[in-house]
Amino acid sequence: MATKNIALYPGSFDPFTLGHLDLVQRAAHLFDEVIIAVGIHSSKTPLFTLEERVSMIEEAVAEFSNIQVTAFHGLTTECARECGANILLRGLRTTGDFEYENQMHWMNHQLAPDLETLFIAPSPEVAGISSTLVKEIARYGGDFTQFVPENVGILLEQAFGDDE
Repeated sequence: MATKNIALYPGSFDPFTLGHLDLVQRAAHLFDEVIIAVGIHSSKTPLFTLEERVSMIEEAVAEFSNIQVTAFHGLTTECARECGANILLRGLRTTGDFEYENQMHWMNHQLAPDLETLFIAPSPEVAGISSTLVKEIARYGGDFTQFVPENVGILLEQAFGDDE
């Protein structure tokens, strides 16, 4: 019997963008199951709570039967073990992303040698989107709606309000 390929896509997803959605939609066609693992990044202060992020992502990926969303605390490798994932899925937008992700891959391999890391480049139309930039655009009243799923746009509008 063939082993199921279960991909874990970890991140803070604050907020979940069309770049993230692009990656998981493509992954849903490549793997038996994709688990989006929403975590807490120790050096970041999130705009949205963990529960809000999980909920926004669940709504954005609701049409996919093989995508699940979960929250986690701690090491990604432990989350992967708990979820039964054999693949860590990571997106690469820039060479800077590669430097960071390659180092993380090495560390994760030391902790869990049986967990394979796969990097996926974004589709060209979403390659420049980052959660940090989306929040900056929203904070200063710019049009961020082209960068996030509709449900996430509504939450960003609520978070930053109309200061006029």
